[in-house]
Amino acid sequence: MTTQQKPADATSFVSRNPADPSDVLAEFTAPGALATADATDRARAAQPGWLHGGAAARSSALSAIAGAVEAAADELAALAVREVGKPIAEARAEVARTAAIWRYYAQAPYEPTGAVHETAAGPGLLLTRRRPHGVAGLITPWNFPFAIPSWKAAPALAAGNTVVLKPAPEATACALRLTEIAQQILPSGVFTLVPGGPAEGGALLSTADVVSFTGSTAVGATVVRAATARGIPVQAEMGGLNAAIVLPDADIERAAAHIASAIAGYAGQKCTATSRVIAVGAALEPLREALAEAVRALPVGDPADPATVCGPLISAWARDRVGAVHGDVAVLAAGATPDGPGWYAAPTLVEKVPQGHRLLGEEVFGPIAALLPADDLADAVRISNSVPYGLVTSVHTADLGAALHGLDGLDTGMVRVNAPSTGVDFHLPFGGAKASAHGPREQGHAATEFFTSSRTYTLTP
Repeated sequence: MTTQQKPADATSFVSRNPADPSDVLAEFTAPGALATADATDRARAAQPGWLHGGAAARSSALSAIAGAVEAAADELAALAVREVGKPIAEARAEVARTAAIWRYYAQAPYEPTGAVHETAAGPGLLLTRRRPHGVAGLITPWNFPFAIPSWKAAPALAAGNTVVLKPAPEATACALRLTEIAQQILPSGVFTLVPGGPAEGGALLSTADVVSFTGSTAVGATVVRAATARGIPVQAEMGGLNAAIVLPDADIERAAAHIASAIAGYAGQKCTATSRVIAVGAALEPLREALAEAVRALPVGDPADPATVCGPLISAWARDRVGAVHGDVAVLAAGATPDGPGWYAAPTLVEKVPQGHRLLGEEVFGPIAALLPADDLADAVRISNSVPYGLVTSVHTADLGAALHGLDGLDTGMVRVNAPSTGVDFHLPFGGAKASAHGPREQGHAATEFFTSSRTYTLTP
């Protein structure tokens, strides 16, 4: 995910309002690799005190952050609208989820950290115990500027790690505000923000004890290689090319509404967005008509308007990238775009997409999807699996038995039946297969396990 105004090697950045690029939210100079290493050193020095302060102190601090996020909810939602162009309804939902994430992980410090076992022979005890890694380096994208840093930081902190956060430049103002909230509550050095780009991200990879990344597949591969070379734990959540499979017995109108929102909600700028719609057999024609109508009807416009579903793209470059894929495919339906200075792209449904087209092999990250026919459920599963990614698949049908039978063949990390492909349950594991993810899952109990390592103790009299 690139910056809006500067090349990848820039040392200064500008964060602009995607709906009005003349509105500048943040201008900053990247601190550089040495400053990032210093931030990691400070976090490492603070980590023992944070851990040994005890479960009650960590739980209380995370609960307090949840309360502070709730108290600032209107401000934070408005900031997300302004900096990353998130429609206000989604922005409010993200802030509410952010508070819920911190409150959920506030209970984690009280969870068991291990188990006691009998020895194979003779007196004594065998213990297993999970301990924090130290400093957690978090590299986060711009599209969920509060929720993603939170669902990484909260479990890391709950387990006794300290955190250094390197957000995407496009979400710097949001990250700064979240950091201010956390730093008002946490001890010094426990939660540190390092703004910037590749230099700062690389320095964090070179100094952190555990790394969690969310972003593009290309950058994620670099993150994985760097962390693996150092021998530190790493998780990387990356791209998606998600399918919605619609069977003939589905509620077509309901499925069309779900799929249209998953295609173009937040301008398709979600790794869980639907980019391929697979119609099985007789579902094709009714779905074709209903989905085209639903896409045309999606409200596009100012993200501050409560009625807006599809707002602007994050940058002019992102808008032009979406426009570049329209040229050699048949457009079945397209919505309208508002007049004005923002970086908007119309929600679009295309068909008759030739094999090898980038829509069938690359994540575009915009409000566009391809309608594809399938002979039967087995053919639909084959089509769904035919891409390098494996994040999420939605399946729409009235026959749950048939769905469960067919779903066994899907190679995606998440399957959602009669629901949009978008949507995340923060108390359950989140992640994909193939090029969509590397390493352990995020969220839920899986997150606290990732941010700790297991140790075995042998105690003999």
